[in-house]
Amino acid sequence: MRIKHIILASAVLVSVSSFAQKDELKKLKKIYEKDEIKGNDLAEYKALVNKVEPLATEESDKIYAAFYKAMTPILESNAIDQTMSQQQIQMAYAKLVNPKAISDLVTGLNATLDYEKKTGKKVYTDDINETITAFKPMFVEIAVALADAKQYKQASEVLYGAYQLDKKDQDKLFYAASYSVNAQDFVKALEYYTELKRLKYTGEGALYFAYNATSKTEENFGANKTLRDVAVKAGSHTKPREEKIPSKVGEIYKNIALILVEDGKIEEAKAAIADARTANPEDSGLILTEADLYLKINDFDNYTKLINEALARNPNNADLVYNLGVISANANKLAEAETYYKKTLEIDPNYFNALLNLSELKLRADEKYVTEMNKLGTSEKDNKRYEVIKAEREKCFKSVLPYLEKAVELKPEDDAAKKTLLSVYNALEMTDKYKALKAKQ
Repeated sequence: MRIKHIILASAVLVSVSSFAQKDELKKLKKIYEKDEIKGNDLAEYKALVNKVEPLATEESDKIYAAFYKAMTPILESNAIDQTMSQQQIQMAYAKLVNPKAISDLVTGLNATLDYEKKTGKKVYTDDINETITAFKPMFVEIAVALADAKQYKQASEVLYGAYQLDKKDQDKLFYAASYSVNAQDFVKALEYYTELKRLKYTGEGALYFAYNATSKTEENFGANKTLRDVAVKAGSHTKPREEKIPSKVGEIYKNIALILVEDGKIEEAKAAIADARTANPEDSGLILTEADLYLKINDFDNYTKLINEALARNPNNADLVYNLGVISANANKLAEAETYYKKTLEIDPNYFNALLNLSELKLRADEKYVTEMNKLGTSEKDNKRYEVIKAEREKCFKSVLPYLEKAVELKPEDDAAKKTLLSVYNALEMTDKYKALKAKQ
């Protein structure tokens, strides 16, 4: 009899615990559904989450306990004091919505969506979808801030989490892979690029721009052509234009191949490129990818053959010729790169990246000039040599001025172009032009 009494007592305890758990979940639901959750409400919510999660036993209770826990950083971010400076607000967001929190959020929200789809009862499905839409831009901002701080691994994790929340947004997976490369986390990068390959992701599209009459600057509407057209029709914007986003297939296969090469898997890398070219026979970018691979393994015969094939196909394709310049510059074939960049500008005088890259290429000589000038002494011979180098340096600066000025004219908002042009103006003591451009920053 004693044993039976003990079992009965245990059953009563479990029952009491279960009722308490249900009661706490109801309290959580009540707080969660408030329009605003701050102060005492937020503190009580967090305390209930910590209390209820380890007690949950039934599937539905486990799912919703995990959901409320996953949403905690989102609720905390909503409670941030918006009167703080923008920098303080961004730092507060980054602290709350960090890679670990996003990973937990992804797990909690996806589990809830799956459960509600299975049961056919939409309790939070619509709310979750709204949350994903609202917070995705914040995740991007956090990822960019992390990347700016050279925390590439964390930036990749944040973007991968954003992709996991909305798998239709494959751009996030692409940039997560790119940040993984920057972090030298090649295992993850290969995993993400392989997933993009499986998804047949291309990244092609268009960006839409128009000039904002109020701010006097060009505004980027992203991929939203409808919104841009509405703004132009309303008269608030003028000078509509669009910018094609080229296919990223070549870059994806290139990075897959490079990672495999880095891992000593040369034949697998060649096979990956061959598969890509078979699947995308009209993609000239893949010819460059294959050429770049052969360049990396010092197979110059195949490299030259592929470069000639690319040029024979599209001798007047500005993008193709520009990419040949990039490959040559990366291989330190500077004279070859200069030829390709100049050819690009013959085809398209307004090719911004060619203008900028050609300037950068020519300015590489400056380090050599400065190093030699700093080593010279004060003898008559050294002084003469100093004047010769100084003249060569000025000649180099003057040679890039037309390219940089054209680049800034085309994209006055581009910081890299403006900073480089300011440096050249400063070096040439072109004070008036320096001050005029500086005033526009």
